[in-house]
Amino acid sequence: MGKLKKIMLGAAAALVVSACSQPAAAPSPSPTAAPPTATATVAAAASPTPSPTIKPVLSKEGTLTIWVDGARTKMVTDLGKKFTDKYKVAVQVQELGFGDIRDQLKIAGPAKEGPDIIIGAHDWLGELVSNGLLLNLDLGAKATSVDPVALKAFTYDAKVYGLPYLVEAISLIYNKDFVPNPPKTWDELKTIAKQLQDDKKVEQGYVMQQGDPYHTEPLLTGFGGYIFGRDAAGNYNPKDLGLDSAGGIAAYTEIDNMVKSGLLRKDTTYDLMLGLFKEKKSAMFISGPWTLNDLRTAKVNYGIAPIPTMKSTPRPFVGAQGWMVSAFGKNQLLAKTFLTEFVATDEAMQALYDAVPAASAWLPVRNKTTDKDILAFAASAAGGDPMPAIPQMSSVWEAWGKAITLIFQQQEKPDKAVKDAATTIRQKIGQ
Repeated sequence: MGKLKKIMLGAAAALVVSACSQPAAAPSPSPTAAPPTATATVAAAASPTPSPTIKPVLSKEGTLTIWVDGARTKMVTDLGKKFTDKYKVAVQVQELGFGDIRDQLKIAGPAKEGPDIIIGAHDWLGELVSNGLLLNLDLGAKATSVDPVALKAFTYDAKVYGLPYLVEAISLIYNKDFVPNPPKTWDELKTIAKQLQDDKKVEQGYVMQQGDPYHTEPLLTGFGGYIFGRDAAGNYNPKDLGLDSAGGIAAYTEIDNMVKSGLLRKDTTYDLMLGLFKEKKSAMFISGPWTLNDLRTAKVNYGIAPIPTMKSTPRPFVGAQGWMVSAFGKNQLLAKTFLTEFVATDEAMQALYDAVPAASAWLPVRNKTTDKDILAFAASAAGGDPMPAIPQMSSVWEAWGKAITLIFQQQEKPDKAVKDAATTIRQKIGQ
């Protein structure tokens, strides 16, 4: 008898003998705001939102309980139905806000409660693992089918804590009608942008969202800066903050100069950045696969290319989405086996890819992908760095974003803004 079937029989038996009542849900905190993309959640890390009104459904023996956000509810529900039809084990899928999933797990965990499985971003790991809320996952030989960058993203203290199913990174998006050949260097990008503006072909040759660390991070690394250095084992080192390094100051001095010269606007929000491009009023911007539906609907003649080289090749943040096992679910063995034997298959991963416009983290599915846009973003991820998942990263976003806003608004010189942000971050993480 196969491993999965043995686990299923055990779950069925548990349904017969279990008379556990479902504990009451704990009150919910104000969650972190989350844009509709996984990786973009970092930009709103410090923004309070109203408390959620949905009470989370908790794990009970014999029924797999999975917490997901609205963008993934249907695909996980469909996958759960296939699992139930095949193995006669119930799967309960509950929709929560993206940030609520993490926050509700933090509430349920200390009470020894929670779901069996959650789906979320890899950069939750540091906080969740350090608080004992997740179980590590042994993928065995199946680890070779996972994108190495995604697997690295879900690795914390040398242990894997999730099954990745997609990866996201940002690239240069350009209008082919204005830019037939994408720039290979940052200086070339600026030259093209200026010429288009001088010729009044567009309002803005290049647009960048102000106040957003995530979309400016490629400049940070491209000019020789970094957020956290790494230790001898290759892990992020919170004691080595590089925001105010020489490269970090150079990166934000570049942004300051571009604002002063008119190559960047002071007031660009995400919606304005995307809107200008869709309306053919701008020629280039940097963003990720979450823009694809908008771009395709707008019927812009767009292309996707690597982010241009600066002093060195930029390394954009890579975000990975994946399945994680709660340390306080009632069906831990069943949950792990569901992931390693049912979800970690070509069929299930193909279904997940079909539902989400992003590069699959499952290489057999990736290798069959023909969507050139998805492949272009995947290539960017291959040259990027996983967004730091260490707990100290939560102390970075607000101060970093504030510094960028001050620079865009020309309210502070870049070196002072960056150094002040770094000082604030070091104080928050106890340095």
